[in-house]
Amino acid sequence: MLTISNFSKSYQRNKKAVDCLNMEVVAGDIFGFIGHNGAGKTTTIRAIVGVLEFEEGDIFVDGISIQKDPVACKKRIAYIPDNPDLYEHLTGIQYLNFISDIYEVNSGDRETLTKEYADAFELTDNLGDSIASYSHGMKQKLAIIAALIHRPKLLVLDEPFVGLDPKASHTLKTIMADLCKEGSAIFFSTHVLEVAEKLCNKIAIIKNGKLVACGTTEEVKGNYSLEDVFLELTDKD
Repeated sequence: MLTISNFSKSYQRNKKAVDCLNMEVVAGDIFGFIGHNGAGKTTTIRAIVGVLEFEEGDIFVDGISIQKDPVACKKRIAYIPDNPDLYEHLTGIQYLNFISDIYEVNSGDRETLTKEYADAFELTDNLGDSIASYSHGMKQKLAIIAALIHRPKLLVLDEPFVGLDPKASHTLKTIMADLCKEGSAIFFSTHVLEVAEKLCNKIAIIKNGKLVACGTTEEVKGNYSLEDVFLELTDKD
């Protein structure tokens, strides 16, 4: 579903933010991408979803190059950044209809999925309100619903649990698991290592732009906690 092949990105000459990254995410994976601040996580994610240009390597979504056919890739992706920007002059339902129009979601599916997810995130009663009146958590919930409404093959999330209350976090985890059972794949970054350890079947740890561990969660953590392994790997010079 997602193949990252020899991907590198430099912001300054001779200094790579991400250095020759290789990873593969297959259908059914919940793949956790972990690293300290500045390790290269957001750079990688922004390249995957086609909002950041890069010069070295390639990234494939469902076998399609993001470099050669970004529109086809984006049709298969949903992306939730850590601080989503929404059109605050719209109401919640107007925004969801706008996103549905972009992804050509038919009226029956959009109505069914809007109700399903808005009910799940307890946002139904607020869909007629202006997004400008929403709290941060409500905006995060709306962004999640908008991402899910076209049933993406690949869901990419950057710190998705930030700003969500415990019940909404639990709801999102359940939906993520259900999507993967249906054949989608999820790639997400998080600093909450306990969540990654419990939720993910695969983990990658990045340090200073380079992978220092990648594999199944059990392979990466062995007989230790993910937190212990992360601290051991990222504290090394």
